[in-house]
Amino acid sequence: MADSLELIYNAGNFAKKDRLQLLGELAKNHPNPEKSLRYSEELLKTAKELGSTQYLLVGYREKGNSLRLKGDLSEGLSSYYEGVKLAAKDNLNHDLGLLYTSIAHVYSIMGNQNNTILYYKKAIAILGDLNDSLNYANALENLGDEYNLNMAKPDSALIFFKESGAIFKALDSKIGMAYNLGNTGLAYAQLGQYEIAEKNISEAIILLENLGDYYPICVYLTYMSDIYMQRDDWNAALEYALKSLKLAKQYDLKDQISAAFLQLSQLYDSKNNAVEAFGYYKQHILYKDSVKNITAVQQMANMRTNFEVSQKQTEVDLLSQRQKTQRIVVIATGVALFLIGLLTFGLYRRNRYIRKTKRIIEREKERSDELLLNILPEETAAELKQNGSVKAKKFESVTVLFTDFEGFTHYAENLAPEKLVESIDYYFTKFDEIIDKYGLEKIKTVGDSYMCAGGLPFPTEDHACRMIQAAMEIRDFVVHAKINQNQYEIRFNIRIGIHTGPVVAGIVGTKKFSYDIWGDTVNVASRMETMSIPGRINISKNTYDLIKDKVECEYRGEIQVKNRGEIKMFFANHCK
Repeated sequence: MADSLELIYNAGNFAKKDRLQLLGELAKNHPNPEKSLRYSEELLKTAKELGSTQYLLVGYREKGNSLRLKGDLSEGLSSYYEGVKLAAKDNLNHDLGLLYTSIAHVYSIMGNQNNTILYYKKAIAILGDLNDSLNYANALENLGDEYNLNMAKPDSALIFFKESGAIFKALDSKIGMAYNLGNTGLAYAQLGQYEIAEKNISEAIILLENLGDYYPICVYLTYMSDIYMQRDDWNAALEYALKSLKLAKQYDLKDQISAAFLQLSQLYDSKNNAVEAFGYYKQHILYKDSVKNITAVQQMANMRTNFEVSQKQTEVDLLSQRQKTQRIVVIATGVALFLIGLLTFGLYRRNRYIRKTKRIIEREKERSDELLLNILPEETAAELKQNGSVKAKKFESVTVLFTDFEGFTHYAENLAPEKLVESIDYYFTKFDEIIDKYGLEKIKTVGDSYMCAGGLPFPTEDHACRMIQAAMEIRDFVVHAKINQNQYEIRFNIRIGIHTGPVVAGIVGTKKFSYDIWGDTVNVASRMETMSIPGRINISKNTYDLIKDKVECEYRGEIQVKNRGEIKMFFANHCK
């Protein structure tokens, strides 16, 4: 269709009144992001000349889509937000819902989960009220995709996919059904059900090839490669990865080029071919930086420049003020005797004010110190106050715990916000009390997920045992709450996962900073939680080796984990 429209447009075989519609269709349907961007900008220019708000909104949305596919995320967001301002001004809620969906998609690529979920939910609320079934289903589909790929909650994602899939099927939306098949396949791949995953993804790729939609094909080809790598079929995995790379390069899809290079690096690393693995990994980082980091670096540079300019301006203003003050002093000499009395009285009041202010500052300092110790470990808080920054530190042996409530996402969609906050606060307040009892460090909470660690900021010998004891108390508390709930309370079952290994710890951000940890140990601990079952504590072999003499454990066998192969897992039952 895009080829046919392009021939018509270039030949000029259309009525003047059809120019906007033709440009809109080209901007929306052209598979080449570069050409789609050119038609979007031409559409915006023409729509402004003709005063068409409708096609201005189409132009802003499609320009943002083209920039996103090219990897220019910051510019893409700017285009979407221009559309949001126009739609909000004219109360065009349908266009506002579509733009919110697009904005959420960009934040998802950036890894900003809070904004991603916020804007998808805004879009779902608007499109649901307008009874726009197709775009409502699209927003549900994308929200499920976020829960699956970026939050490692495939069970929650499948709930969204089931609802959106039924809508796509009822509407006979081929593109919707293709995405739904592929995303459902990815969720089953996350759960380790590779046969179902491969069937769904293969069907999705066939549909998308017929529709000429290449971006998701690249995503699904990369995941097909991952599935075959998990099955130890290296040649098939390599073939799918190379297909994804070729297609992504053909259409200049930078983030998918980066993903394909990463997959190839992992494939060659699994064959101990360090030269090829390193070469592909360098290409992955190059494209990843071009998509995500360059804009951020430029923004930081602009902020620094603006700060330095403002500092220079302040110095100029101070110098000017001093000169004015000197002139005032010269003029005021004649009335100095009259002012002495007033000055003495003023100094007395000022001295009282300074003493009062000093007491207030001291009280506020004590409050800020208490708040800082509530956010950061004492050692880290002291380093931050002394140096203004905190150096990241590596700990060779740390035990990390993750918890997650079963089916929480489904409940959250139907609960009042006040009830949801009350329920989460009920659990997390008790969790805080338990980990404080065992001398552990709370790291953070994300939604219904709770994360803590033992063995930092001060290394200890028995951090694994203390973590197991805390986990058992958390498990018992949750079970007791579930058994004794009344009809007005919402209570959940809990999954717990624990892993021990090296981590790097430090401060995240410069505003609203928090203490956080990084490393493969964190990822494996998260997988332990995902692969656990409600009411049980799932631990890795590393943790088991440290606590086996003090805790009775149940061997689960070697279980397949995404990107990790087979890992030995145990259920920790009770202390001996």
